[in-house]
Amino acid sequence: MCFMTCGRTGWEMPRPDNRHTLTALVDCNNFYVSCERVFQPRLEDQPVVVLSNNDGCIIARSNEAKALGIAMGAPAFKMKADFRRHGVSVFSSNYTLYADMSDRVMSVLGMLTPDLEVYSQDEAFLCLTAETPSALEDRARQIRKTVRQWTGIPVSIGLAPTKTLAKAANKIAKKHPERNGVVCIDDSTDLAALLQTIPVADIWGIGRQYTKMLHHYGIRTAGDLVRLPEPWLKKRMTVNGVRLVRELTGRPCLALNTAPAPAKSLIRSRSFGRLVTDREDLAQAVSVHTHRAAEKLRQAGQVAHCLHVFLQTDPFRPLPQYMACEFISLCPPSNSTPTLLAAALIVLRHIYRPGYGYKKAGVMLSGLTDERHRQTCIEEYLITDRGADEPLMAVLDRVNERYGRDTLYFAASGRDHAWEMQRRHTSPAFTSRWQDLPVARTG
Repeated sequence: MCFMTCGRTGWEMPRPDNRHTLTALVDCNNFYVSCERVFQPRLEDQPVVVLSNNDGCIIARSNEAKALGIAMGAPAFKMKADFRRHGVSVFSSNYTLYADMSDRVMSVLGMLTPDLEVYSQDEAFLCLTAETPSALEDRARQIRKTVRQWTGIPVSIGLAPTKTLAKAANKIAKKHPERNGVVCIDDSTDLAALLQTIPVADIWGIGRQYTKMLHHYGIRTAGDLVRLPEPWLKKRMTVNGVRLVRELTGRPCLALNTAPAPAKSLIRSRSFGRLVTDREDLAQAVSVHTHRAAEKLRQAGQVAHCLHVFLQTDPFRPLPQYMACEFISLCPPSNSTPTLLAAALIVLRHIYRPGYGYKKAGVMLSGLTDERHRQTCIEEYLITDRGADEPLMAVLDRVNERYGRDTLYFAASGRDHAWEMQRRHTSPAFTSRWQDLPVARTG
């Protein structure tokens, strides 16, 4: 039997009858914790947690930390005594390290199969084909072994005829260590019995509101869900609910997306490490976010038609509250840092209000288009130095890529960022800073 679930365009010519094709979901185990362990082997088999921005809440836990009853999302300040009592290693989020390790994992997967959809920072869908289902499992185990050997990151793999079932198989693989990280749902699987073991809350695409609604009607498991008539599903869960149920019964509705559509918007923001009242500090923060966004825009070969700036106070403090967001149109559309910085600071001056303690600021670039096919406007023809910033931006990006972030930066971004978020437990930038490279010792 051959399931046509994958392909670069979502459809492929039928393969020979003796070939088996399944979708695989590769998911990195406790990804942030695993990244920390790659360069610090002492953390193996030890309880480890990673904290959110400003060391606020727990966003990643090792299996050992989970076994201690440490809850996801728990405020870190409430857990300090537990951390000390159980010897838990605590880390601030090291986003630079995690992004680099994610790129390494996805690069390895891309070398092992051409049919790859990067779904998130730690997940990817693959299309695997082999002579037999057992050969597919063997190939998945080899992929798992290769990723661990080449990157140090452990992964779990779920195999199934559809994406939704592959997600379910992956979850089973994580929950049952005796399966050695790989679970395959194929023709030999008693699918009806399996679906009865999957709570609706664990189904990919079923969120809190749908779970609440389904429980109201007595629908507790995926097995209950697939027995519902399609008109009922369409009325209460739209056409997406119909597709989801078809996927659960092995009928593919979601093709592998190996060429995702370009982003239509880009956001850069961070919470401050302390409340910020001074406009100059806010201007620094907005400038830094704009500079980062412009870099990403150029990397993607895009330009922005609109720039938004937003400010927000802390809604959890009994202080005067203020939130504002305004935008400015860019004509011509641009990815030039000086142009975007000038626009951002104009908007900031307009929305800033003294007397408030700001907790967060950021920028959003919207109306993104390919820089090679951007639409022009009348005003653009009146500008005699169109594209004058391009050589400067090319040099800026090359220098910062070669010698490290912010080797060259704009004065508006400042140098001493007292407003930056708190990260008291950050590990070194093991892969992206020369002085932080791990040292190998022998003997």
